[in-house]
Amino acid sequence: MKLLNGLQFKEMVLSGANNLENCQKEIDALNVFPVPDGDTGTNMSMTFSNGAKEANNCFSNNIGDVAKALSKGLLMGARGNSGVITSQIFRGFAKSVEGKEAVTAEEIAEAFENGTRVAYKAIMKPVEGTILTVIREASWYAHHDFKANPKITVEEYFDNLIAHMHTSLDKTPEILPILQEAGVVDSGGAGLCKIVEGMIAYLKGNPVKKSGVQVELTQSAQTLFENEEFGYCTEFILRLADNYLKTFDEDNLKNKLAKDGESLVLVRDEELVKVHVHTMHPGDALNLAQRYGEFIKIKIENMSEQHSELMNGEANVPPVVQKERKDIGIIAVAAGEGITKLLGDLGVDSVISGGQTMNPSTSDFIDRIKEMDNCDKIIIFPNNSNIILAATQAKDLMSDRTIEVVNCKSIQACLSCLARFNPEAGFDYNVAEFASVCETIQVANLTYAVKDTSIDGIDIKTGDYMAMVNKKIVASGDDLVDVAYYMLDQLMENEDAELLTLITGEDSNPDVTAKIVDYVEAHSDLEVEVIEGNVPVYYYLLGLE
Repeated sequence: MKLLNGLQFKEMVLSGANNLENCQKEIDALNVFPVPDGDTGTNMSMTFSNGAKEANNCFSNNIGDVAKALSKGLLMGARGNSGVITSQIFRGFAKSVEGKEAVTAEEIAEAFENGTRVAYKAIMKPVEGTILTVIREASWYAHHDFKANPKITVEEYFDNLIAHMHTSLDKTPEILPILQEAGVVDSGGAGLCKIVEGMIAYLKGNPVKKSGVQVELTQSAQTLFENEEFGYCTEFILRLADNYLKTFDEDNLKNKLAKDGESLVLVRDEELVKVHVHTMHPGDALNLAQRYGEFIKIKIENMSEQHSELMNGEANVPPVVQKERKDIGIIAVAAGEGITKLLGDLGVDSVISGGQTMNPSTSDFIDRIKEMDNCDKIIIFPNNSNIILAATQAKDLMSDRTIEVVNCKSIQACLSCLARFNPEAGFDYNVAEFASVCETIQVANLTYAVKDTSIDGIDIKTGDYMAMVNKKIVASGDDLVDVAYYMLDQLMENEDAELLTLITGEDSNPDVTAKIVDYVEAHSDLEVEVIEGNVPVYYYLLGLE
């Protein structure tokens, strides 16, 4: 093939999305830390599937138009760091092929190199040994191959590209020692390889289809209910993780979903759990569920819009509520009823449901920014290192608004910042104050391990209690109190600290909480503040300042 047109590229994208989705669990398993996580495979698959959907909805056969649609879908659907970087790679690709009906192998080579430049430019501090290295080295060498042999076909170019991608990917542990210690390659680079492998499969006449059991929620289950309430009709199919196949409690998940949902249907079929619920907060429902396994299907529909469309095509316009104008509005990402309420009490205007196990997309942030049209300036707290890029991308896309994304990587730091928030001091003062807090606060957490591994010389077993201080695993074992004491000993070495904030998780035990407080008071002069956070995933979150 000498020329690649839009229709062919669209099919390549779909095949790439399917291949990544089929290998999602494999990519997730490359996560370095054994913590419950949204994981790279999940984030990249959701990101690229959103891009593929937009590309498929483009009716043009012009590759410039299809690539532009793909780029838009990726930008809006980007989740997690690797998802955002992937969106930037194909954003650069789209810019390079803009206005073209079809492209040659040389133009494809130039487009991927441009994608590399755009991706690197978008990241303030690019880290080598990641997806960035893989696309940079592979695109350069593949372009060099073309220059050495200008007669190569489109298929031959992609064969060269994937060969160089695998070579670069295999070297990532040599660049990042933590990958070598964990015995894995970079997960983002591996995910990008799956996308390109899927594209190549189409070029070779064997496009990738979605594998596994594609279970649909039956229409009869949905029509048992009248959609008179508003909110979001949320449906998903979850494949249970191996460690939950025997211990999964259907009633427990039902009760949690029912707290903020109506018309709930939950059915388990061996390793699959099918859920239908009407809720105002679909992100909360997804957060609750994802700790038990991985999603293989998600569908969310706005019932308010559906209702309006049914009213003889006339919009059912709700009464206009005049919102009070504010100089500074605050958006924060959080999971857990207690934390969400506390953030509201501390002045947060909008809480996006998300965190460790469900990273919000760029579109989620943009939607909230648009809702806050009564605020002259907006400050965003991502509260997770894997969410900062998506929030920043939303800021860049909403350049007509004054927005600042705080480099806040934890709920603990967010709460400390909000305690210092002074609306009268002005936007710049508060942003600077928040940045200072995030740089100085020490954070720790207690969670559980989801896989066997060895990190920093610590052998970790699946199901172990695990303590992390400032993102470093410091202890692991089968006794929660012992692990907590070891972690506290390290925190209390900071003699200048005055306050320890202890945020409880939804699975925390009051007796253990009391022991932690007693231990701190017996071994230090720290003041201890306990917050009932009801956060998922973690037993405890701690902040020291």
